[in-house]
Amino acid sequence: MLPVENSLEMFLLFDKSGIIFYANGAARDRLEYGNGMCGNHISSIFPNEFHKTEEGFSTEYGFGTQTQNLTAYRKNLTCFPVEARITWEEECAGYLCMANDILEKEHLSQEVERVKQEAEQALQVRSEFVANVTHELRTPVNGILGNVMELAGKEEDEHKRKTLQLIERCCGDMNRLINNILDFSKLEAGKFVLETRRFHFRNMVDYVRGNHQNKITEKGLDFFVTVSPQVPEYIVGDELKIVQILNNLLSNAQKFTHVGKISLEILKTAQIKNTVELYFLVMDTGIGVEKENLDKLFQAFTQVDASISRKYGGTGLGLNITKQFVEMMGGSISVESQKNKGTTFAFSIWVGDGDTGAEEYTLPDASVRKSNAGLSITAADTQEEADSDAMRTFGTSENAELLEKTLSKMVLCIEMENWEKAEGFMETVRQLMEGAPRDAARSVLRLKMAVQKENYEKAIASLEELKANMELKAEEGDTADGL
Repeated sequence: MLPVENSLEMFLLFDKSGIIFYANGAARDRLEYGNGMCGNHISSIFPNEFHKTEEGFSTEYGFGTQTQNLTAYRKNLTCFPVEARITWEEECAGYLCMANDILEKEHLSQEVERVKQEAEQALQVRSEFVANVTHELRTPVNGILGNVMELAGKEEDEHKRKTLQLIERCCGDMNRLINNILDFSKLEAGKFVLETRRFHFRNMVDYVRGNHQNKITEKGLDFFVTVSPQVPEYIVGDELKIVQILNNLLSNAQKFTHVGKISLEILKTAQIKNTVELYFLVMDTGIGVEKENLDKLFQAFTQVDASISRKYGGTGLGLNITKQFVEMMGGSISVESQKNKGTTFAFSIWVGDGDTGAEEYTLPDASVRKSNAGLSITAADTQEEADSDAMRTFGTSENAELLEKTLSKMVLCIEMENWEKAEGFMETVRQLMEGAPRDAARSVLRLKMAVQKENYEKAIASLEELKANMELKAEEGDTADGL
């Protein structure tokens, strides 16, 4: 018995006249000849490739080790596809045919293709559904927003005006969520296209600064924007997408920062002909992120943890969309962060040098692009980090100075019954008072509860109690110094 008798592959041996003189078990079973396989002509198995002649057979089949797709016929004249190799074997004094039934393979391939097409159609239907729903949502939201803004401008009652302003902010948040979902669905479907044009870069930066200046400074934070002189005055790129990237990063910085500052720095880091690389740094001194959670930041629909989502809101789409926009512009984005010390996002994009008068540009090859992902980025230099630590350490002069300023702003908000801003300053106070003595910590807790309940009398009383505890602490410190 030949060693191939029990092989799963079909083996046939036939002589120069085309007569089959050996067939293994797999060939006998699949071709359904049984023990009557030998003595048949090869043309009965492969009639499309072999033709019986007086000399034996004629064929255009290319003998050799290369596999070819053939059609094999069973005894009952039904057929099935095979992958076959036919070679001349001197030892056997005949032709050896090795063939595999690929009917199941083709069926699975067709099934995979069908499933793939169904998945693509489902994705298309879903994307169109999301696009239609988001567009439909915009109409009522913008209708509400327009009417509320008109009413807020006419309303004289302070309480009603505050309610209308709250509705206005909610409509703005809803529009941002709708835009993020729409952008994400377009990116997922591969239908997002950059719309490049020549524009004044510094005017765009001023527009971004104006969007965030008031919100950041209202929280008692410093806001710095720096553009390197080497950055072209005009650039060619997708202005709206660059604005959206910066808005996402600065909004995150503002949302998660209660003490210190937020900075935006823009540099020119490379130029190839009329194409330049711009490098952006968005730095804050906010709550920061644990190192093991940094990878989650750019994942869609993901927050670092559930408490972040509950406290600060958001869909978890902003940074994922930002990353995809940056990569569409030929760049990369990275992040460094320290818990309770701040976060720095750094990203690069390639744009056209509009100062040369060009209206379009070409991205360099991937191998040519300068990778900034490995650059070491820090929120500030050593002195700035020391200043930030001093502000956060209860009892230092820097901490006391910032605490006094924050409390003064908080008192003004309470007097004006602007409880939303007062609550924002309350979070800053809470962070600045970490590590305070027990009495002062209890005063902070009582003040926080009074602000959350919008209780004017209790808030003022708790403020006075907190100031008294702080003065007592200061006197104890002076006495200790004197001793």
